[in-house]
Amino acid sequence: MKGSVIKRIWLFYYEGFRSMTLGKTLWVIILIKLFIMFFVLKLFFFKDPLRDFKTEEEKSRHIINELTIKQK
Repeated sequence: MKGSVIKRIWLFYYEGFRSMTLGKTLWVIILIKLFIMFFVLKLFFFKDPLRDFKTEEEKSRHIINELTIKQK
C-alpha cells in the first residue's frame, strides 16, 4: 500500500482508460452527444427571455411583473 489513496485511485482509472479499445470510441460518442445536448440545442431552443431589455432596471421590472401578475 505505497502511495496516497488519491494517487492509487488516479492510477487505477488512468490505467483502465489507457488500456481500453472499444471504450475510447464509446466515450467519444458520449462526449459528442453531451456537446450536442448542452450547447447546440441550447442555442436554438432555449432563448434568453430577457434579451429584449437593455437595462437591469427594465429586466427586473419585467421579472417582477411576470412573478406578481396572474397570466390570463
